[in-house]
Amino acid sequence: MKQIECIIRPHKLDEVKIALSEIGVTGMTISDVRGFGRQRGHTERFRGAEYAVEMPPKVKIEMMVRDEDAEEIIETLVRHARTGEPGDGKIFVLPLEEAVRIRTEESGDEVL
Repeated sequence: MKQIECIIRPHKLDEVKIALSEIGVTGMTISDVRGFGRQRGHTERFRGAEYAVEMPPKVKIEMMVRDEDAEEIIETLVRHARTGEPGDGKIFVLPLEEAVRIRTEESGDEVL
């Protein structure tokens, strides 16, 4: 099993969720987060005044998936989250040792 964490632009969330559901992803956790990488924030204008947005808002998507599904999910994330501009985000893939459904105490792939 794998844990996939993806940090994307907030306006791409609906497109990404639809694309993931079309390939059969049934569960994910979504969090509002703030941060920056190489982008280091940006400058915006509001009523003629410029101000720096040092920690732009992002969305973090977390999914626990079967090993055999990970590659297709990653490709879908890249295809639908990309704008081609700096700040599009990152995808992290981590090994997942165990998963347990609390209600039934099932474990392993059947939990996913």
